[in-house]
Amino acid sequence: MQDIIRQLDEKRAGARAGGGERRVSAQHAKGKLTARERIDLLLDPDSFEEWDMFVEHRCADFGMEAQKIPGDGVVTGYGTINGRLVFVFSQDFTVFGGSLSEAHAEKICKIMDKAVQVGAPVIGLNDSGGARIQEGVASLAGYAEVFQRNVTASGVIPQISVIMGPCAGGAVYSPAMTDFIFMVKDSSYMFVTGPEVVRTVTHEAVTQEELGGAVTHTTRSGIADLAFENDVEAILQTRRFVDFLPASNREKPPVRPTADTAEREEASLDTLVPANPNKPYDMKELIGKVVDEGDFFEVGPNYARNIITGFGRMAGSTVGFVANQPMVLAGCLDIDSSRKAARFVRFCDCFNIPIVTFVDVPGFLPGTSQEFGGIIKHGAKLLYAYAEATVPKVTLITRKAYGGAYDVMSSKHLRGDVNFAWPSAEIAVMGPKGAVEIIFRADIGDAARIEARTEEYRQKFANPFVAGHRGFIDDVIMPHATRRRICRSLAMLRDKKLENPWRKHGNIPL
Repeated sequence: MQDIIRQLDEKRAGARAGGGERRVSAQHAKGKLTARERIDLLLDPDSFEEWDMFVEHRCADFGMEAQKIPGDGVVTGYGTINGRLVFVFSQDFTVFGGSLSEAHAEKICKIMDKAVQVGAPVIGLNDSGGARIQEGVASLAGYAEVFQRNVTASGVIPQISVIMGPCAGGAVYSPAMTDFIFMVKDSSYMFVTGPEVVRTVTHEAVTQEELGGAVTHTTRSGIADLAFENDVEAILQTRRFVDFLPASNREKPPVRPTADTAEREEASLDTLVPANPNKPYDMKELIGKVVDEGDFFEVGPNYARNIITGFGRMAGSTVGFVANQPMVLAGCLDIDSSRKAARFVRFCDCFNIPIVTFVDVPGFLPGTSQEFGGIIKHGAKLLYAYAEATVPKVTLITRKAYGGAYDVMSSKHLRGDVNFAWPSAEIAVMGPKGAVEIIFRADIGDAARIEARTEEYRQKFANPFVAGHRGFIDDVIMPHATRRRICRSLAMLRDKKLENPWRKHGNIPL
């Protein structure tokens, strides 16, 4: 017995040591935490239950039989974040560069399978050099097994990827299929082919950071949702983020008690929208003033900034927010913003999170680059997402809601449950000036006549009452009462039941 206990202690010590003191020091020298340090920071103290600490690879080629480290480059198990169950895997770059072997993949698959069975989120802390070359196709098979789990778990449990080091080649497709991707500036990157291959094939000179760094993916490609300064910030913000999410699609969003009463009014909102319809204002101010305690977690803040997506709480319950941002491109919808918002709406619908939409949209962004880039199909993604969603949907039009963009932004016609407008709302086919120049084309040379016609159109159509007369708007509300009216609407919708017709799945315009 004593012999077995001694062996157990040695195995545990070997697994906890990772790749050894020299490699751990190298990891720290790069400003990075080790795999186990990351888990300790992510989970509640003493809550981590580790699985498969003693797993070793089975490769006997290229001298690998003499290089075996317990755990095989990934730490897996479960624990709690603020008392709520989560499963986690953390790749260990100090062991074979965190490369994925067949055994390494089996460990990840095991916790993903169990997470789906019990209904708990999976958080992956990625720091890997990619497939373990010595294992050849067995490693590739391991990746495919993980990919299959990502797809099976999609819409069943939340999946979060935190990229904390390299992630290249086939490895990028697992994070790409998860719900959210967070990255760390200057120490993480994602790309399918590295700078050397790019240089050889296309003769482009590009650095790792330029090609697939955190800033690139959170501002240009939209692949990642947030970029953090270091490992510690990334993990602490991940803890905060998980608090907003239900554990699975079988649960309602979590509720956090708050002293911020649902009846609170905000007088400053009465002057948020400028008198000049062409003057912008910050839609984030509206969101910050209606959510509980001003706590809003924005997702994708630096990509497609003309639309805002993120999570807040109303009367203690998690709500997803989608809002046009008049400060950027006048709040127009374009390819990137449509894709960004559509994916967010679909996530909320998967996990029973009500959606609140704030609308100030003058239309879709015009131009050849948008048309050639497929704005028709990309815009249809957002339309499809809203129309398909069966969760409670509350919409508020603050100012402009023109043309097809009015329809797309969670209108009553796309099964919006409660649709409000402020008195400043303008709901029309297009802006007064454009409409008059089409209707009264013969009067274009007469500036005074056009101006009079424009004012006439504005008085008749650039207001919320035409839509209100037809029941497309449920009520015109005062801005200061926005929080109260939305909270009451969400409370009324709490037990909403709506099902789409049976189908294997819809064919979203990808």
